[in-house]
Amino acid sequence: MKDEQKITLITPLNWGLGHATRCIPLIQEFLQKGHQVILASDGRALKLLKIEFPNLKTLELPSYNIFYPQEHFLLRMLLQFPKVIYAIIAEHLAIRKIVRQHGINEILSDNRFGCFHLKCQNIFMTHQINIIIPNHFLQNIIRWINKTWINTFFDQCWIPDVEGSPNLSGKLSHNIPMRNVPVYIGTLSRMKKLEIVEKYDWVAILSGPEPQRTYLEKKIIKQAKKSRKSYKALIIGGKSEQQQQYEITENIQYISFLSTEALNEAMCAAKVIICRSGYSTIMDLIKTQNSAILIPTPKQTEQEYLAQHFLAQGIFFSQTQEEFDLEYALESVSQ
Repeated sequence: MKDEQKITLITPLNWGLGHATRCIPLIQEFLQKGHQVILASDGRALKLLKIEFPNLKTLELPSYNIFYPQEHFLLRMLLQFPKVIYAIIAEHLAIRKIVRQHGINEILSDNRFGCFHLKCQNIFMTHQINIIIPNHFLQNIIRWINKTWINTFFDQCWIPDVEGSPNLSGKLSHNIPMRNVPVYIGTLSRMKKLEIVEKYDWVAILSGPEPQRTYLEKKIIKQAKKSRKSYKALIIGGKSEQQQQYEITENIQYISFLSTEALNEAMCAAKVIICRSGYSTIMDLIKTQNSAILIPTPKQTEQEYLAQHFLAQGIFFSQTQEEFDLEYALESVSQ
């Protein structure tokens, strides 16, 4: 079938904004190839896609609706497992209806396990085949389920990284035997390096699941207000559903959301970026060549691994959310 005849459904997971943002360059590429592209997700991810691609059809999928607990993390996440299974079944039923109604013949699922159809070319995109959890026995079970599911229901597995070394995802997605041999498609970022005047001492980019996104936002704002130094700064809330903008102090502004172009300019105008250690964010930082302070989402083992991975290489500085100290972190980056 020729490229111009393809109707491609792209379905990023709504877990922070990273899955949606890294799909943006792929959406643009599919459009350039002449595909008809339809987008489907939920929550903030879907809202972001509507903002970035106002002329494309967008559809809503059932939400995974995962709550990220602070205490008794592993137990409380396991208790949410039935809810995840229900969401996967619900989204698969939704996909069957969407394929029938819109004539879809290709599906690109970014970490949505129910987004496949027997009559379509099914592509699963992830940077984490080797899932990390703090229990070796459960980890082996989860890894087996993850690889078996991808091998069974998807025709290809795309990894947004390079195959060789050096690479960004490390042990998360390298040296892994699979029937569907992973296709390394290179890093994906909607950002680019801009040569513009430096405007901010630091820019904080908030993202990720609630309530942890809000916890970090409050911590950064509290420390910024008490800072002894008059930093020129910008805090971006990562709330694609809001349009708030106000001054926290005379030198520190808050804005709930920025478009790709505006965010790109803000990043390139900053000395330092403060952000989560999500994989999509790291791909953006590599592209813009920013210095950064990485703060992994508590108990999100993939982000904890990536933060330590880049800290050990001296590429980015990192602190835990609990121990985060704004002034100390900024001083450490400047050394």
